[in-house]
Amino acid sequence: MRKETLSRLRRRDSCDFATLDGLAAAVGARIAVVSADWPECSPDGHFPLQVHRDYEERLLDLCASQTLDLQRWTDLGPRFFMAGLAVMLASVPELDRRGLLSLAESLHPGASEPVVFEQWLKRSPVRPSRFLPMLAAEMKHAA
Repeated sequence: MRKETLSRLRRRDSCDFATLDGLAAAVGARIAVVSADWPECSPDGHFPLQVHRDYEERLLDLCASQTLDLQRWTDLGPRFFMAGLAVMLASVPELDRRGLLSLAESLHPGASEPVVFEQWLKRSPVRPSRFLPMLAAEMKHAA
């Protein structure tokens, strides 16, 4: 990318897609347009404001699948929220604790630290006392 382009970009409030794509390529990243099929999020973007029944069912399906695929997890919700969900699942004896904690750290570094998870528990619209029994029933039904 030419120096002149970068200089002009610094003075602007926005840029076109080609310039943004060039900047991403320069740092080894890529730009993609994805459909975030999430509910409305908190102002900081860390949590869904509410977990309606259909969204809860999609979360349960993901968790019952026992997949550790990062893309599937990021497609379903805000990274911090999903990281906390993975940490919560790591407490389930039948699930892959190490894999889930590793996934949580990939979603949001530090998510598996007790103080961070404590904050997740305080703010999350998902209550473990409701979600984990529903997950157990889902996993039993799927088996």
